[in-house]
Amino acid sequence: MGFIDTMKAQGHAVESICRVLREQGCQVAARTYRSWRQPGRVVAARTLSDAHVVAAVRQVAWTTDRHGRRKLTPEGLYGRRKMTAYLRRTDLPEASAGSVDRAMSTLDLVGVRRDKGTRTTIPAKDGIRAADLLDRDFTACAPNRVWVTDFTYVRTWAGFTYVAFILDVYAQRIVAWHAATTKHTDLVMIPLRMALWQRDREGHPTPAGELIHHSDYAEDWVKPRPVRLACV
Repeated sequence: MGFIDTMKAQGHAVESICRVLREQGCQVAARTYRSWRQPGRVVAARTLSDAHVVAAVRQVAWTTDRHGRRKLTPEGLYGRRKMTAYLRRTDLPEASAGSVDRAMSTLDLVGVRRDKGTRTTIPAKDGIRAADLLDRDFTACAPNRVWVTDFTYVRTWAGFTYVAFILDVYAQRIVAWHAATTKHTDLVMIPLRMALWQRDREGHPTPAGELIHHSDYAEDWVKPRPVRLACV
């Protein structure tokens, strides 16, 4: 602001000065300068309190190790409610939940959440469970006789990704797999269509009426011997 005042006293226009400053990487608007120069201008109380809260959260969330590198403290993993309670117990008894929320958003802090596990299978109330054609006998006398399938989820930065696999029991080989961001029917139907197409393309089509596609297997089908899986 002092530089703009000096250049303005030399006869330069405020808009021209601000334009040159922006070209040099200093983002200052003429309206911002005139707002700061208004007589009797008072900084809002919320602005001052938010600045104190931001400084307090920054001091709590980060520390410096013996090499001078900044690292996150255990308190930096707090969520908004725990951070608010912590500040009220220590430095800022008057800290509000809203000010802490704005401070954490400004500092890009997100607390660790202990959510419940994701349910991958939710049975319908009026659904009829299909019969177990294998009778818990997870063995096969030849390829393309018994396929078992299931899907699981993987946590990513963008959310949960669901992955479905189809395994040939005889060959212990993954014959198809598919990933999606939803648990819709296509998640498990697409790999089945892919497996049928792939086996036919390899010259080993599935025999009509002889393939069992089992979709509710558990750990008891896995043999105690080492299992080698080959991805297609």
